[in-house]
Amino acid sequence: MAWSRLPGPENRCTELTTATTITMLAAAAIALACVGRAHAQDEQEIRFQNHKFTPQTLTVPSGQKLTIKVVNASKETIEFESFKLNREKVVTPGETITVHLPELSAGAYDFYDDFHQDVPEGSIVAK
Repeated sequence: MAWSRLPGPENRCTELTTATTITMLAAAAIALACVGRAHAQDEQEIRFQNHKFTPQTLTVPSGQKLTIKVVNASKETIEFESFKLNREKVVTPGETITVHLPELSAGAYDFYDDFHQDVPEGSIVAK
């Protein structure tokens, strides 16, 4: 006579725990994949070289967090500053800084080099 286990509460608990664990692991894997993709898409670069910022106008999607790498490719120290973005950071020659921004509302956000008033202003435009 073959022995078989009758369905009981202890077996259902194990089945539910296994199903819950598998579901949670799948959801975590999907979330990590989405986060990785989002980071790759929302990182931008602004370069200071030849006494100007390039690009002078950076267009970004509104409503998304943003990371901007500011690269100082010149031989002079600059100060990346934006009153509207509430950011102010000294960048030495050859240095790259990272500026983390929250979700921006649609609009234009100016930035400039506070150490050199003759450098043209730049703008981040969120659309």
